[in-house]
Amino acid sequence: MSKLQSPRGTADLMPEDMAGHRHVIDTAKSCAGVFGFEEMATPIFEFTDVFARPLGESSDVVTKETYSFTDRGGEGLTLRPEGTAGVVRALISAGLTQTLPQKFYYQGPMFRYERPQKGRMRQFHQVGVELLGPTSPMADAEVIALGAMMLDQLGVLASCRLHLNSLGDAECRAAYRSALVAFLSGVKDQLSEDSQRRLDTNPLRILDSKDEGDRALIADAPLLGDYLNEASTAHIERVMEQLAAAGVAFERDPKLVRGLDYYCHTAFEFITSDLGAQGTVLGGGRYDGLAETLGGPNVAGVGWAAGVERLALLSGQAPRLDAPLVLIALPDAEGQMSTETQLFALANQLRQRGIRVEMPFSGNLGKQLKRADKLGARYVGIFGADEAAQKALVLRDMQDGSQTNLGLDAAVDHLSTLFQDQS
Repeated sequence: MSKLQSPRGTADLMPEDMAGHRHVIDTAKSCAGVFGFEEMATPIFEFTDVFARPLGESSDVVTKETYSFTDRGGEGLTLRPEGTAGVVRALISAGLTQTLPQKFYYQGPMFRYERPQKGRMRQFHQVGVELLGPTSPMADAEVIALGAMMLDQLGVLASCRLHLNSLGDAECRAAYRSALVAFLSGVKDQLSEDSQRRLDTNPLRILDSKDEGDRALIADAPLLGDYLNEASTAHIERVMEQLAAAGVAFERDPKLVRGLDYYCHTAFEFITSDLGAQGTVLGGGRYDGLAETLGGPNVAGVGWAAGVERLALLSGQAPRLDAPLVLIALPDAEGQMSTETQLFALANQLRQRGIRVEMPFSGNLGKQLKRADKLGARYVGIFGADEAAQKALVLRDMQDGSQTNLGLDAAVDHLSTLFQDQS
């Protein structure tokens, strides 16, 4: 190890970064709660089949991007690259398929081995929701409206555009797949290496290729929308009708796909141009075949996931912690055990009342006042040898410079009242 640093594609979340993450996570949780979604969590690693089955043994995620390993007991395990498969596995494991609908919110780290870039890391974080059970288009509209609310409360919805498409049902996709393969087979030699491989395994994924040559070729490819049957057309039209009624703006994107077989009907992404090439900040869709792929019963589902790092970048400065009250011991009291003990007891009383308190560990009065100012403290309690002897506290208001001499018990009650009035 030549340098003591975090592995490539990972990052330490220092307090300022963590504040941004927490702001996104708390906002997502609050919005999910309004819609009746309850928080849950799945293990960071699962049996490899939990991801290999639904994502596809030959998919890019499984073949190139997963962190998979064999543990000491010989079990094949994989760090989770996404959240949905684990949530559906948990639904089946807990026997909840008999008590539908189930509405889950989750957040946590995910892992993919790919080239790190702005807003995309090898260890990254997501918030997500899954609505399991209903087949109604209203369920699709509900999770999309929830995503729009979260983005709005983070102040980023105005810079995003909702792209929406229908993937149809199995019958539609089978007909479309045949037409797409026939078209792409005619230009196979011109496709990128990845797309040539996908032509045999997952041709719909070619439509999402970032290769410029591929994109030029697929510009004339048939559109899935031309192969939708009556039921699939009615489903997406109902979703669009409900989104419009809720005031959620969208645009129909006929080339938006989710390449995995268990996806059906609605697919959607909130896309921004403010993050360069990595423009998707929230994406999801309907996945009615996933539970069966994992060995469970037929359970419909729809949901989305959003990248916390990307949302934190977009939303900018997160709200800081409440400004603290800083208690200050004067230099002539430094090192006097009885004074420090009284100061510590006073600070603890205030903390028990929910007031954030910063303790001085060293430095003269001037340095401590500078630190109080840097922290944004509204009040400073000056507690020196004289105050300790009198069991009193000099309270300085850092906004107007006024000072008040209070007994210790009175100071606790006075400060509690001041902070209650501010909250």
